[in-house]
Amino acid sequence: QLRLEESGGGTVQPGESLRLSCTVSGWTLRPRAINWYRQAPGKEREAVSCITESGYSRHFADSVEGRFTISRDNAKNTVYLQMDNLKSDDTGIYYCAHSRFTSCEMRDMEYWGQGIQVTVSL
Repeated sequence: QLRLEESGGGTVQPGESLRLSCTVSGWTLRPRAINWYRQAPGKEREAVSCITESGYSRHFADSVEGRFTISRDNAKNTVYLQMDNLKSDDTGIYYCAHSRFTSCEMRDMEYWGQGIQVTVSL
């Protein structure tokens, strides 16, 4: 059974940074795309960013362009989401998800982490 575990969340002030990690265990990280999603209070879950095994990445949320960076260390079975210049609108629960596909363009998630809270507040 594949397991994904997020870490690195917390509470920060606007303008600060956090780095989320998603560690995959159970199986060796397969050549599948890994995605980050988030869900803000009272809103639907939205896709944030994606990275393929080869390192191709893209953001799905326009609001994170220029502020978030997704990266991947296949040797550590870990995907990171570096979040800089955080804003209050970034508050929510962040989930990492393991796609059924190798491409970021086909978004059908097979496994999900439990989620981790990120709060951006004065």
